[in-house]
Amino acid sequence: MVKCKMTYCGGLHCELVHEPSGAKVITDAPVDNHGKGESFSPTDLMCSAMAGCMATIIGIYAEEHGLDLRGMTIEVAKIMNPNPRRIARIETEICVPLPEDNPHKEALAQCALGSPAMRSFHPDIEVPITWKWVG
Repeated sequence: MVKCKMTYCGGLHCELVHEPSGAKVITDAPVDNHGKGESFSPTDLMCSAMAGCMATIIGIYAEEHGLDLRGMTIEVAKIMNPNPRRIARIETEICVPLPEDNPHKEALAQCALGSPAMRSFHPDIEVPITWKWVG
């Protein structure tokens, strides 16, 4: 079990600490929800965590199969639903440094879709994925 600790710092800022490593992340409420937008919002972190989780699972597969994916990028764009306020859609673009005809293409896509973060999202959250193969 991994523990993280959140401390409310005031002014809608929070400090998150990952206990095992001591790594810290600061959050702020978004501008459209009373914040200053000075850092990631908690929902920005959710979307970014999804991208990181996808990349990690894809990376595990790639390492097991001798694929070099250094330089792969995943960009996310979060769209909020106003009422109730929640993440409605996460537009996702995965840019893979491999040619489109790579025989591992489908397996890599399944890695992204089967990542633990993707499996944890509520099914009402739309996550359209655009793949770009640039190798």
